[in-house]
Amino acid sequence: MAKNKDSAELTTEAVEAPDLESTATPQHGFFTRLYTGTGAFEVIGKRKLWYTVSGVIVAVAVLSILLRGFTFGIDFEGGTKVSMPAQTATGTVTTQQVEDVFSEALGKEAEAVVLVGSGDSATVQIRSETLNNEEIEKLRTALFDAFQPRGPDGQPSKNAISDSAVSETWGGQITKKALIALVVFLALAAVYITVRYERYMAAAALATLVFDLVVTAGIYSIVGFEVTPATVIGLLTILGFSLYDTVIVFDKVEENTHGFQHTTRRTFAEHANLAVNQTFMRSINTSLISVLPILALMVIAVWLLGVGTLMDLALVQLVGVIVGTYSSIYFATPLLVSLRERTDEVRSHTRRVLNRRKGSAARTSDSDDERSASEEAKAPAKAAVASTSTAPTTTAPTTTAPEKPAPGARPTRPTSGKTGRPSGKRNTRRR
Repeated sequence: MAKNKDSAELTTEAVEAPDLESTATPQHGFFTRLYTGTGAFEVIGKRKLWYTVSGVIVAVAVLSILLRGFTFGIDFEGGTKVSMPAQTATGTVTTQQVEDVFSEALGKEAEAVVLVGSGDSATVQIRSETLNNEEIEKLRTALFDAFQPRGPDGQPSKNAISDSAVSETWGGQITKKALIALVVFLALAAVYITVRYERYMAAAALATLVFDLVVTAGIYSIVGFEVTPATVIGLLTILGFSLYDTVIVFDKVEENTHGFQHTTRRTFAEHANLAVNQTFMRSINTSLISVLPILALMVIAVWLLGVGTLMDLALVQLVGVIVGTYSSIYFATPLLVSLRERTDEVRSHTRRVLNRRKGSAARTSDSDDERSASEEAKAPAKAAVASTSTAPTTTAPTTTAPEKPAPGARPTRPTSGKTGRPSGKRNTRRR
């Protein structure tokens, strides 16, 4: 019996209900939700907020362009560029020393003096307005007398100082060709997206490209980055990246909304928000992969090769990648949803989904009310049963059992039966 009792206790412990805390649904962290794309981040639902943020960014960019303008390079404004080695017989030359020599020789300030490259390959570049031959010769003589730059043979030589004249028409030609390429690119992109997806996606994608152009140009105006032909070429590159990132999100939106009008589980906006969540990490990873080689290009251009053209190209690409990533998530898809919600198909579908949810909520509320009424109706009966179970009970009188006869005594017969009449044999002895 003891063994059976122990086994019963073990069985009871084995089937004991688990702890509710241990079976609770785990709370996923920020990065888990970001990687899984569960739709936890509300982007489309807060599109008015993102419209406001984007509008403020565009307004600041446009105001800066109108008020501050751009810092154009010598290729656009024209002028003279003079270069010489930074390592001279007198030591390493500084930009301030060159500026002082320039102003003393010509009586005016140079537009820009920059140190390009590092080590023995470093050079000093002087940019100024267009100088005539006499002024150029005067400047070269002053620089040679002050610093004694060395030629290829290691000896001080005046030929180590080079000069070049740049016409402003060259920069204008580059800009004109870039604008033609931009128009062709936008036209081809619009045709492709319209044929592959739909016209609303094409309109949203083109608006996103314009947003990227304006914001990137505004950043150049605010910070004062120099605009060169490499900058104009880089703009075309970032437009391609922005369009690529936008098409990735639109492709997921199309996948999620395929046949959406036949279901009432989610609205079109909710399907689009899920698509944005599902492509969050893809957009972020694409941007990071794009930024790393751009940063490497900037490092090589500045510290190793000293090529200013590579620096300008990498700078505009870095700005464009950041702006393009933002616009593809927080501007392109919200704009697409706003355009689609103007159509009768999406509006009627959204009404059906909302009406279905209201009906479900009403049925749930009625079920809760009926359950409450039923419980209230059963309450008096339960109270009566409870009072009955607690009330004192009346017991019937019990008959006292007869005493046990003594050993050897003769049994006695009862004097009456169940009916109360006398029982047993009567004394019928005749007298």
